[in-house]
Amino acid sequence: MKKPPPPSGRAVTFSTFFFTAPALTGLTIFVLLPFVLAIILSLTNVRLGSPVPSEFVGLRQYQRILSDPTFRQAIINNSLFAAVVVPLQTICALLLALMLNTPLRGMAVFRTLFFMPVIFPLSLVAVIWVLILAPGPDGMLNSFLEYVTFGHWQPKNFLRDPYLALPSIMLTSIWQGVGFQMIIILAGLQAIPQNLYEAAAVDGANRLQQLFRITLPMLRNTLLFVILVTTILSFRLFDQVQVMTRGGPNDGSTTVMYEAVQTAFVRLQIAKGSAMTVILFLIVLLLTLMQRYLVRRSTLANKSGSGEHNS
Repeated sequence: MKKPPPPSGRAVTFSTFFFTAPALTGLTIFVLLPFVLAIILSLTNVRLGSPVPSEFVGLRQYQRILSDPTFRQAIINNSLFAAVVVPLQTICALLLALMLNTPLRGMAVFRTLFFMPVIFPLSLVAVIWVLILAPGPDGMLNSFLEYVTFGHWQPKNFLRDPYLALPSIMLTSIWQGVGFQMIIILAGLQAIPQNLYEAAAVDGANRLQQLFRITLPMLRNTLLFVILVTTILSFRLFDQVQVMTRGGPNDGSTTVMYEAVQTAFVRLQIAKGSAMTVILFLIVLLLTLMQRYLVRRSTLANKSGSGEHNS
């Protein structure tokens, strides 16, 4: 049977444009256009309900925001949140995925239970943790800690303590989000060829050696993806702060996203809120570019090392 001729370059270009047009249209309307409008608004002094006429203020809006101690504290809190949550959540997800990758009976039930918090709305999860972290000796966590310490634990008001409010939000976020990373890593684990482990076992490698010589190197791209996504999500922290602490006490748990929403929709300073979102975008973009640079550099180093080893 005679094969049909391959499509011409013009036909391929038209097909590519035809099938990507809906996605490009959606991205333009719901992502690119709002972001361009946010940049334009951030260069003005627009404030809803204000009798002062709007005018172009340029970069003075950004100077005022960056000199605001509350906004600087929000950036510090976001950075601290990412520095703690990203590695802890990734390690917990890796351990859970390794545990759930074993062929035991009823493992699908455990996978479902660990993934279940991901499908709950973050606001609902935050309400549940507000009940768990309730102050006083009758609070669930306080009662548990008092029981395991044989009465030596002094009840804490976790969400009103300036040193415990942000860690409480970190704990909530890790509990809610670890299932998502676990599923991604579990898929990566199941894509590793079993003959690698069989060959390692024949060579006498134990479980720990197989983990560090086979599993982790083969999961490298998966783990990098998980770290990148978790870092971006950590800078979008809002729901838990809104429900659990409202940024307090003394701005100890406020974040950039929370400040942007409060500024734009509570204090009606649309231009200032837009400028905050632009700064947040630049921070996330910078982190993403840094991670891509480090990944590319590591990949090139590994390739050069493999080439020298083969030669």
